[in-house]
Amino acid sequence: MSLFDEKSPMNYDAIVIGTGISGGWAAKELCEKGLKTLVLERGRNIKHVTDYHTANLDPWELENGGSLSEKQLDKEYPKQRRTGYTVRPEWVHHFVKDSEHPYEEEEGTRFDWIRGYQVGGRSLVWGRQSYRWSEMDFEANAKDGVAVDWPIRYNDLAPWYDYVESFAGISGMKEGLKQLPDGQFLKPMDFTCVEADLKKSMSKKWKHRMLTIGRTAHITSDGEKFAKRGECQYRNRCMRGCPYGAYFSSNSSTLPAAEATGNMTLRPNSIAYEIIYDEDSKRATGVRVIDAVTKKTYDFTSKIVFCNASSIHSTAILMQSKSNRFPNGMGNDSGELGHNIMDHHFQVGASADVEGYEDMYYKGRRPNGFYIPRFRNLPGSRETNKDFIRGYGYQGSARRGKWWRGVAEMGYGKKFKDELFEPGPWTIGMNGFGEILPYHDNRMELTSETDDWGIPIIKFYTTLRENELKMREDMKTAAVEIFEAAGFKNVQGWDKSYGVGLGIHEMGTARMGKDSKTSVLNKWNQVHEVKNVFVTDGACMTSSACQNPSLTYMALTARAADHAVKELKNGNL
Repeated sequence: MSLFDEKSPMNYDAIVIGTGISGGWAAKELCEKGLKTLVLERGRNIKHVTDYHTANLDPWELENGGSLSEKQLDKEYPKQRRTGYTVRPEWVHHFVKDSEHPYEEEEGTRFDWIRGYQVGGRSLVWGRQSYRWSEMDFEANAKDGVAVDWPIRYNDLAPWYDYVESFAGISGMKEGLKQLPDGQFLKPMDFTCVEADLKKSMSKKWKHRMLTIGRTAHITSDGEKFAKRGECQYRNRCMRGCPYGAYFSSNSSTLPAAEATGNMTLRPNSIAYEIIYDEDSKRATGVRVIDAVTKKTYDFTSKIVFCNASSIHSTAILMQSKSNRFPNGMGNDSGELGHNIMDHHFQVGASADVEGYEDMYYKGRRPNGFYIPRFRNLPGSRETNKDFIRGYGYQGSARRGKWWRGVAEMGYGKKFKDELFEPGPWTIGMNGFGEILPYHDNRMELTSETDDWGIPIIKFYTTLRENELKMREDMKTAAVEIFEAAGFKNVQGWDKSYGVGLGIHEMGTARMGKDSKTSVLNKWNQVHEVKNVFVTDGACMTSSACQNPSLTYMALTARAADHAVKELKNGNL
């Protein structure tokens, strides 16, 4: 990899905007196929291993004991503090400050826009849950008469799932489920004893409810197959950056692969503002960039452009790319650009106490949990609920209480110390992740206000609708049923506050479709009217399913890059 400098060229075969999960894959695939590629990142450079400066710190080594002050939270993170977990000192530097990068919400609504501006983007901090979508997910819109139909099906993506899984390294168990296709798995992580017994309990009582270990992008075996990456050390400090490279990130995996070709030029601190359009050729000719440090503007040219800036930013860039041909934003003939924002609604589930197992414990801090795949409203299943369409899954874990349970206790001396060395009681909990439908009115727009770089501030208009609210009731009820059937004690269902975006799976703002009159992208992730512009991040999604979407972004990106290079070589781009 070469970092951009004053001697670097201004013209390339390809430009990739963004270095997150999909941007890293675009860079890898295009570079490995021989294209000289400029990779733009709006944030600072972060080098794998050397720049993970909190990776090995213990809690007592963190500033202020691992807490930000209320004053700092109010001033710098007024929206992100709502999420709770992004504002912890050990990884807050991987997320932006609201004070520096503001956005707006419609009055009375909430949108949690969680962003990481650095090389690697949010691939440094993602939850790493990696699930394939199924045939029923790609057919759902057409069968339910919702929004528009996907222009692809599972079989179009299956070989690309194989391809990206083999490179990324996904651990998991094969279960033979139609709603959750199996993949190319490394050794699964272990259940705790309570989770293993819950799996047995569920299999005895229900045909369609089952429990598996989370399918997660961590190398757990066959480490020698993954260049310069080690196996998971079970530290559970993943969001600080993994110095072992065990979990998949752009920094540990795809960007080094692109670098090894000698074809990648990386330019951090580069805010892509506009894709430049030529009305004579009806093609994009490059990308206009604002330097985040100097605020100078540069135009870079290329034959193809991959837009992977994240669901919101990719669409904002298209909206800002106006011309005589596209007065409302590039590729927006349908009027769908910026609409159909989706996420996965969660913060609803159940918790319980578990009696027994006092002589059992587990090794390490597993960075993963169990997964209960979707069982509601499956074809041919009795597990239907006519109050809503689609479904949900659960993610959870069972573990023993830790030493800090004694902090608030009235005690001292040897007896107090000895008690803290004894593991606490077993508890279990799980959180549902449900599908949000693609509503046209869930949208974003560019305001007349601008940020410090002169870029329009984005405003969100998003809310849950009746289908999701009905689903949440069922998510809580079914979670309680599962725990009570297992014989757990003090079972409590819960439903906390949720704002769209909090699931960090925002998608759908430049959806794929068969018709340019109702969608922005075609089946190859090309902008319908500008064939050399590809969008393969979450913006392209036509529906949201209930599975974590990042693995699907990877597969779509690899597939689109393969198509782009073939079309380029055939003279069609």
